[in-house]
Amino acid sequence: MDRKPYIAIGIAAVLWFVMFSPWTSPLLNFWAAMTFSAIILTTVSQLFGKTFGALKLSRKDLIPTILLGVGIAFALWWAFKAGDKISQLMFSFARPQVDMIYGMKDGTSGRLISLLLLLIIGPAEEIFWRGYVQRTLAAEGSADKAFIITTLAYTLVHIPSLNPMLILAAMVCGIAWGGLYRLFPDRLPAIILSHALWDAAAFVWFPL
Repeated sequence: MDRKPYIAIGIAAVLWFVMFSPWTSPLLNFWAAMTFSAIILTTVSQLFGKTFGALKLSRKDLIPTILLGVGIAFALWWAFKAGDKISQLMFSFARPQVDMIYGMKDGTSGRLISLLLLLIIGPAEEIFWRGYVQRTLAAEGSADKAFIITTLAYTLVHIPSLNPMLILAAMVCGIAWGGLYRLFPDRLPAIILSHALWDAAAFVWFPL
């Protein structure tokens, strides 16, 4: 068994704990820490799994990839928009906790956040979680098991935030992007694009 994917998950768990836990997060600039973590995970992905080799895109696939990535991001944004309305009706704590998530923008330029999400953070998360972890685990055996482990890990690393709405959002996104990769592994570039666009749209351009 290749232990490297599990070591990589452990690295991600440590980084996410430092970024999100109430004991360490006040000591950090969140966006600097998130950018640093994204670079670390991308580096780990390449060193452990030569992930960039799975990202080759032919010229004829460029437009379909862009359209698919935009479409996925659009559909996921509307799903979250509906989920936000439903959660507010069901739970009194839902909106305050969502507002806490948006509070991470305070003091940082929206334009800078957008650029970081589009160019570094969003792509890095997909390159790591689906492009490296899920792809490597699937190559070792069951693609379904790889999907379950990756989605579970992606959800659990957000637990130090102690924010149920953020944890739930991570689980839903993990299921969506992980499920798409499980069904269409050759569409990884479109999934990466959708993650980057959804991050920027949901967090900055069109907040929920």
